[in-house]
Amino acid sequence: MSIAYTVTAEFDDLSVAGEYVRWLQDGHLAEVLAGGAAEATLVRMEPTAAAPLRFEVRYRFPSMDVFRRYEAEVAPKLRAEGLAKFPASRGVRMSRSLGEVLTTKVHS
Repeated sequence: MSIAYTVTAEFDDLSVAGEYVRWLQDGHLAEVLAGGAAEATLVRMEPTAAAPLRFEVRYRFPSMDVFRRYEAEVAPKLRAEGLAKFPASRGVRMSRSLGEVLTTKVHS
């Protein structure tokens, strides 16, 4: 059963949000894929009054074992790098969620 891992980031400043997107696209997403993720999708969420600059990175891991290995061996370095570049002091709020994928349907 595959695993869905989502990182949500909210920003106060458009330039910091742009820097974050470039950082993801210029290497971070590829590093997570190299660390075991099977898929990575970057989504700019519809703006709301409470969260006008919100992004989600949706990763898919093939199993919980692969995700746990990523979390133990790869994630600490990547998370430290992200926190150094995008700390709360720059108006960034991040959260993570994890779940088991029960069903996926694709239109053919």
